[in-house]
This record gives sequence, structure tokens and C-alpha cells, in this order.
Amino acid sequence: MSFLPLFPLNTVLFPGMQLKLHIFEPRYKTLINQQIEENKPFGVVLIRHGAEIGNQDTVPFDVGCTADIGKVQRLPLGRMNIVTTGHRRFRINAIDRSQPYLVGDVDFFMPEEDRPGVIKVYSKVLRPLLLRYLDILSSASDAHFDPEQLPRQPRAIAQIGSIILQADNLQKQELLSIDSLSNLLTTLVDIYRLETMLLKVRLSPPGEDFNIGHFSRN
Repeated sequence: MSFLPLFPLNTVLFPGMQLKLHIFEPRYKTLINQQIEENKPFGVVLIRHGAEIGNQDTVPFDVGCTADIGKVQRLPLGRMNIVTTGHRRFRINAIDRSQPYLVGDVDFFMPEEDRPGVIKVYSKVLRPLLLRYLDILSSASDAHFDPEQLPRQPRAIAQIGSIILQADNLQKQELLSIDSLSNLLTTLVDIYRLETMLLKVRLSPPGEDFNIGHFSRN
């Protein structure tokens, strides 16, 4: 059991993922300055109900990720820009609302390496799907990536797959909450099989004989 200051956001942070934040609310200036001074992380949680700014009654999802503070740019009036990196998943047991910011009573966890055979097979299936996904994205944006930099170790490939997926926050939150590495890998394989197909269709121009037909009045 650990106590962790929480920063509710409209984003999902994964271990290994970089997140840049502009800190301007007094309560979060206090939180971040305290964590910088003590060299401690804070917790990023997706908002279930409420808003990022000025809402003391925000309700977060019960699984989040710690953020290690890296670069800090000090700005006038105590504001700051910070660069953080996701580190550890946690599950919230209870929330203390007596402080200006939320504090969670949390337990840390990581997806368990539960079914070695499934993990081995699906990590090998996931890697080429990620390569294809990145290749399609790269061709659409004129960006380039080195395929050899994509890891092969199962936990690392699952981590990269979670980070680069272009999906809504609810789907990302589901991935963050999975506590079994085999389940995480099988879920990612299912998602990337579908996403790769849909992404290819969306980015493919229609053929010369394509006819959209008549528009409906509805």
C-alpha cells in the first residue's frame, strides 16, 4: 500500500510513454514542486467524470500510471512546463480529498507473465502487425522508422503496442488495466489486426471507377 498524489487528465499514460504537461493551477504547482523537491513521481489517471481544470469533484478511473518528472522549464508566476515518463501501473483502493489535489491509496502492479506459451506465440504475431501499422502511418505522414528498433521481448513489444495505438481513451484505459501479459498480448493482436485493415482502407484513395452514388436526404 502506498500513497500517491494524483493528476487527473483526459489522457492515458502507459509505462515508457512520454507526456508533456503545462502546469498552471495553484494546486498542481504545489503538487509538482513537492514531487520535484522529494524526487518522487505522481500518478496520472484518466478522468471518468469531471474536468481537468477547476473541478474538485473529479472522479478518475481506478487504474493509472506513475509519471517520473524529467525536464522542468520554469515560467513566470510559478507556472512550468514539465516532461514526464510513465513508469508503474497502479490500482486505486481509496482516494483522500482532504488536500487541494487528490491523493490515492494505491497498489502497484504489472501484467503477470502467466501463460508462457501464449505469450511467446502472440508476441511473435504482434511484432509484424506493429511493423505493418507503423509502415502505413509512415507512408501517410512521410515519416520514417527503423524496424530494427522495434523490440522483440514480449513485455516490451506489448508496451510499445499500447503506446503507439491510435485509439480512444476508453480503449487505452482497458489496455492499461489488464493484469495478465498473455491477455494483453492477445488483446493487442486482435486490435491491431482490425486497426491495420481499417487504417489501410481509410488511407487508400478510391479507384478511378469509384462512384459514391446519390446522397440520401436523411
